[in-house]
Amino acid sequence: MNPRDLLAGLIAIDSVNPDLVPGGNGEKDIADFCTTWFQRNGFEVHRLERRPGRPSIVAVKKGTGGGRSLMLNGHLDTVGLAGYAGDPLEPRTEDGRMHGRGTFDMKGGIAAMMVAAARATERPLRGDVIVACVADEEHGSTGTAEVLESFTADAAIVTEPSHLEVTLAHKGFVWFEVEVEGRAAHGSRPELGVDAIAKAGHFLVALEQLQEDLANGPRHHLLGTGTVHASLITGGEEASTYPASCRITLERRTVPGESPQQTHQELQTVLDHLTATIPDFRATLTRGLARDPFEADPDAEIVRTLVANLDAEPVIRAEPFWTDCALLDRAGIPCLLFGVDGAGAHAATEYVDLASLDRLTDVLTGTITAFCDQDGGQGLPRSRGDESRA
Repeated sequence: MNPRDLLAGLIAIDSVNPDLVPGGNGEKDIADFCTTWFQRNGFEVHRLERRPGRPSIVAVKKGTGGGRSLMLNGHLDTVGLAGYAGDPLEPRTEDGRMHGRGTFDMKGGIAAMMVAAARATERPLRGDVIVACVADEEHGSTGTAEVLESFTADAAIVTEPSHLEVTLAHKGFVWFEVEVEGRAAHGSRPELGVDAIAKAGHFLVALEQLQEDLANGPRHHLLGTGTVHASLITGGEEASTYPASCRITLERRTVPGESPQQTHQELQTVLDHLTATIPDFRATLTRGLARDPFEADPDAEIVRTLVANLDAEPVIRAEPFWTDCALLDRAGIPCLLFGVDGAGAHAATEYVDLASLDRLTDVLTGTITAFCDQDGGQGLPRSRGDESRA
């Protein structure tokens, strides 16, 4: 079993997330490919597909009993193919690198965890090995959320790219919409109109001040501070009319210790101050999608087991972006992130360093073997709900 050959097969399959790119192929074809591969390698395969055409695959090798269970997690979906330099679905190897959409983010991690799980279970282990190849991480993470309704484990490793560095924290995010209210009137009648766009300018200035305050505030030891920025702004109808409304979409990136409720109140305080001090300022705040930040326990057994399988002093890092680690952690599954080296996530050129792919596969194989043959654990933790799913 060669992770390089498996990765080439995965890259050749279009798995663009249709929530990001309307009409995207989704995960159905790559899920079929993974199902066949797992079945050929003796895994029990479950297909979870609450959203038609958006399946996640969970492959299980049951242990003999008495050991710890481990889940390996990675996402099958990719961002779009448009704008890629070259053929994004043609795996091209050059100078020790494999190029193609998803090589780095994150089909390299998928290939490594699949091969590692198969290698580690060539002889029976005491604990269960669970490999979750999930849908939709690039948009809403509905795949991992669905998996966690039916499966659990004593620990997990997410194989998002980390340059072979041990990632123990990442930021969360909260999306908000602020709608600033104006009053429509003909452009020649300023005494009747209220310019919602101009009023929104006061909020944008206050938002910039909030970002400065955050940057100068308390810092997380790995992640630094939270951030806030305006992402989208829309308003007005025509040149000769005072705009009745102006809508601003913004994102607040959070660090451990910051909650969606806290960030909501933070922004509401800003708006309340503007309402009290700026004539005719009125606005409503609506909270959208929120994802928690993540922080692993550096002394967790899965962290210590993986570090013990490295051949060098570990580099501990954190990521500014969000991953499914937060969902696993919230479900009570200790986890960390560890993946390949390379570059070009979401970019016009994307590649994985093939030596790092081999190294990741070896580290995961040793970690699975060591962790799942330890005493304790939940025995048969693979299912929280209906065990007949397949």
